[in-house]
Amino acid sequence: MGEFWILRQRLHFLELREWLRNTASTPFCKKDDMEKIIELKKVNKHYGGVHALKDVDFSLNQGEIHCLIGQNGCGKSTMIKVISGVIGVDPGSEVILDGKKSTGGLARQAMAAGGRVIYQDLSIFPNLTVAENIAFDQHVDSAVKGVNWSRMYKKAQEVLDRMKIQLDLDVLVEELSIADRQLVAIARALATNAKLLIMDEPTSSLTRKEVNVLFTIIKSLQAKGLTILFVSHKLDEIIEIAERITVMRDGCIISTFENTDVKEEKLAQLISGQQITYQQKFTEHEEETVLEVERLSRARQYEDVSFSVKKGEIVGIIGLLGAGRTELASSIFGMNPPDSGRILLHGKEVKFKSNRDAIASRIAYVPEDRLLQGLVLNQSVENNTIISIIQKLKNKIGILDKKECTSITQNWIDELHIKSAKPEINASAMSGGNQQKIVISKWLSTEPEV
Repeated sequence: MGEFWILRQRLHFLELREWLRNTASTPFCKKDDMEKIIELKKVNKHYGGVHALKDVDFSLNQGEIHCLIGQNGCGKSTMIKVISGVIGVDPGSEVILDGKKSTGGLARQAMAAGGRVIYQDLSIFPNLTVAENIAFDQHVDSAVKGVNWSRMYKKAQEVLDRMKIQLDLDVLVEELSIADRQLVAIARALATNAKLLIMDEPTSSLTRKEVNVLFTIIKSLQAKGLTILFVSHKLDEIIEIAERITVMRDGCIISTFENTDVKEEKLAQLISGQQITYQQKFTEHEEETVLEVERLSRARQYEDVSFSVKKGEIVGIIGLLGAGRTELASSIFGMNPPDSGRILLHGKEVKFKSNRDAIASRIAYVPEDRLLQGLVLNQSVENNTIISIIQKLKNKIGILDKKECTSITQNWIDELHIKSAKPEINASAMSGGNQQKIVISKWLSTEPEV
């Protein structure tokens, strides 16, 4: 049996090697004819004892849609920061922006070369209007201190017209859906006449309907000569949108190839270094019902919702943006009281006045927006992990048991494989995927039932 398994893995390896050889030799376009707007040559980056980037060679061609993929902590976020000039690189590394050499860490130079980044948190101002967000960079760069409101609105509308979308310029961004905030972030980048648009996990909070709109906009921007670097974990979307694909693993670039008849299984194997088989596994559940929702309603949010969850069961709730999913979840967690209906735990009705009541009843809530609701970014991994159980960790005189705090945090770092994490590191220094794991660890540490 063991010999058969080894033979099968060997055949998978040979098949993968042959596929890479064929895709590498298939000309998507003449590379000599393509203008490279970004080049990284033998780029290395260390964070203390962590070797985040290892001899990275990478380039972006003018007008292409290039997708960057890899597991959490593989170096994607560091690559983005190098390209955008946020961080410098180790000696001996070479960064070429629009034909000019750089040592990295020069955001102004990267912006002057036309590079713009739309991060996972979008980095927009929720308390400003759509128009103010779109025109913000131009206003900051202007030598004139006053605000030319008519010019600002005119510029914002011109960009939205180019994108062929409609948004109310006077509405505050905090009142928009996640999908519309994404469009505002793109519009702000285009208002600066960007040449390169880096999109970090742009579809993570979007439904398929919103993804279709975003992809249409990306294609139209490419038609106008814009270069797109698209970072995602969603393999089906990568295959749909990419012209070239670069795979990263453990700080190294494993392969770069044209997107010609690529399969999800091949990408998964390149990302993980393992042959992955997808299999649905059904589990027999106990008859005990833990959570019940009976005819729950809240005006203009959701109506007459009923379902139950058995012990050990996974129940999925799906729907388009605005369907009421988040509002329903926050009601169960005590943050959005329903107008009518009942919530039952183990058959007994509960009425939560706040999320503290829900936590006390062993309900945990991992929010949709981890950056605004899930994490305290300027606090350490340890502080974020223990924040929900901080009262339990105090001794009789109200002082935290530091040793116990660190022990719990390290346990979850190991359990959830949070890469490059140490209890004392700030959450803001972690990659998006690892930040999400910190949010999950915060709630798992409460030992929830639901």
